[in-house]
Amino acid sequence: PGIYVCAKCGHELFSSRAKYEHSSPWPAFTETLRGDSVAKREERPGALKVSCGKCGNGLGHEFLNDGPRRGQSRF
Repeated sequence: PGIYVCAKCGHELFSSRAKYEHSSPWPAFTETLRGDSVAKREERPGALKVSCGKCGNGLGHEFLNDGPRRGQSRF
């Protein structure tokens, strides 16, 4: 339980309350902690490239409409 932070700068990214089990080997979250936690840019349809909102460190992707419930995203 707690807050997941950027490994490079310590900026708060996700809460453990938004974490869920997914078939991928990486942690999966339904939402960011705050609106400025991450920066996003479209990489391809249905997937956004995600980076730390403070230092720009690469964090992976946001997959649109691929969360545990209809309409949710998966980070």
